[in-house]
Amino acid sequence: MNNFIFWGTPNVAKETLEILKSNGYLPILIITSPDKPQGRKMLLTPPPVKNFALENNIPYLQPERLNDEFFDELSKFEFDLSIVVAYGKIMPERFINLPKIYTVNIHYSLLPKYRGASPVESAILNGDEETGISIQKMNYKMDTGPIIAEEKISIESAEKTEELKKKLIKVGGDLLTQTLPTIFEGKTTLKTQDETQASYCTKIKKEDGLLNTDDTEETKYNKFRAYHVWPRTYFFNQGKRVIVTDAVLENGKFKIKRIIEEGGKEKDYIS
Repeated sequence: MNNFIFWGTPNVAKETLEILKSNGYLPILIITSPDKPQGRKMLLTPPPVKNFALENNIPYLQPERLNDEFFDELSKFEFDLSIVVAYGKIMPERFINLPKIYTVNIHYSLLPKYRGASPVESAILNGDEETGISIQKMNYKMDTGPIIAEEKISIESAEKTEELKKKLIKVGGDLLTQTLPTIFEGKTTLKTQDETQASYCTKIKKEDGLLNTDDTEETKYNKFRAYHVWPRTYFFNQGKRVIVTDAVLENGKFKIKRIIEEGGKEKDYIS
């Protein structure tokens, strides 16, 4: 029997686990982040992946740190493979190398393009017409591991980050389940990434959503699509922040349709 453990934290990881489950794959152990205070009342809230573990009676661990103590604890488990999807912490090399086979990661771009924390947003922001999924054998250096499998998908002209992510999660989960048998059988072909084609993306900051006066019309629209959920696109009017909730690119012009003014409710935008 081929055993694997799963590392992940947010909904993207939980949804991947659901796809694995529907194809007959469940981990023997789940590793996720600790519960965190959320909401106005700062209630201690479990991450989505922990909820999946509880719903499916799977043992789970929530280490504060990936230190010597946790390494010793994890070493007691016998497993062939680690699968990592949006875990949220940098994994030390000894954890990556712990499985009998290796550690795999789903990355939401066609590596080596958009290595880093925001590949989906970056593809939309740059006006790309296609992106895809890369399943890589993890290395300690971020997103540099050899490619096990990949699949391209198109990006629709009006597609927002949340819509594209939904497609990518499904494609990534399906591609992983198709690839797992060859991984367990040791029949994968690893493709080294072309370092000359590497590009990088960083963690998104709140200020990235600002619509600058020198942005092109297309850049404004791509910002709206990329940052639709967070940090939202916005501009300032008489010193007050105005969030754009709906917009289109019409005849080459960025047209704002709906807004929320600071302290107000959503309404139609009248320029």
